[in-house]
Amino acid sequence: MGYYKHHRYRCIMQYMPRYAAIAPLSEMAEEQWGFVTRKQALGLGLSRRSWERLTADSGYLEKVAQGVYRLRGAPPPDHEQLRAAWLQLAPDVPVWERVEQQGVVSHRSAADMYGVGHLPEERHEFTSAMRHQSRRPDVRLHRRKLSNTEWIILRGLPVTRPSRIASDLLYDHEDPAAVGHIISDSLRNAYDYPSTFGESLAVHAAKFGLRRGDGIALLRDLLDLVGDPETDLWMSQARSNIGRDFAKERAPSTVGGNPLR
Repeated sequence: MGYYKHHRYRCIMQYMPRYAAIAPLSEMAEEQWGFVTRKQALGLGLSRRSWERLTADSGYLEKVAQGVYRLRGAPPPDHEQLRAAWLQLAPDVPVWERVEQQGVVSHRSAADMYGVGHLPEERHEFTSAMRHQSRRPDVRLHRRKLSNTEWIILRGLPVTRPSRIASDLLYDHEDPAAVGHIISDSLRNAYDYPSTFGESLAVHAAKFGLRRGDGIALLRDLLDLVGDPETDLWMSQARSNIGRDFAKERAPSTVGGNPLR
C-alpha cells in the first residue's frame, strides 16, 4: 500500500467511530428539537472519549445547559432553556418515552408557553407527582398529581391547561388581576372552556369571601377585574356547560404536537 493510500486509510479508520456515533445521535436529536443529553448519548453506546470529542469546542454538539447539548448549527427552538430544563428532569429518558410524572410545564412557565397574561417567567416551573431535584436556581419544582384533563401537549412539551394555570397561580398568591388577564386571554384565544375555569377555581372561592365551591362566582370576579367586553358571553357559557366540558376531556388533547403516550 502506497504512502498516500495508507495515510488516507488511517484517516478514514480514525474518524469512522465518530461518523458512526453521529447517526443515532442525529436521529434522536431530530425528535428532541435538535437536543440530546449526555446520558442519552452514553445510553446509545457512545464511549466517553467519543462524547468528549463530539462536544469539544469545534465538535458536532454545542452545550445548551448542564448535560444538554444541541446539534451545532441547528436553529434554537422556542423556549430553548425551558426545554433544556425539562430534559434535565429525566436526562436518560427520550422525549417520546416520557410520561407526565416526569414533569409538566406549569404556573408562569405554562402561561408564557401559551402567550397569555403578562406575568414574566422568572423561573422555569414544572409540576410532577414524582419527587424531582434540580440544582438550577432558575428552576422551581411543584409536587402535585395531575389528571389527564389538566394538561396537553403544546409544541412538543407537556403543559398544564390554562384552567389549571389559573388555579395554580392563586395557590401561589399571585395578583388576582394578573390571573384574570390569563383567563381572559385564554378564553379569547379558545385555549380552554369558561366552564372548565369555573371547575378549577371552585377550591379558591371561600378564600375570596364567596360561597364555598362557587367557582363560577370567582370566575366572574376575576374577569371583572379585567373588564373584557366578552365577559357576559363567557359567563353564560360557563353556567350552561359547568361540569360538561371538563368531564368530556378524558385524555390530554394536543396543540402542535403528539401526546407523550
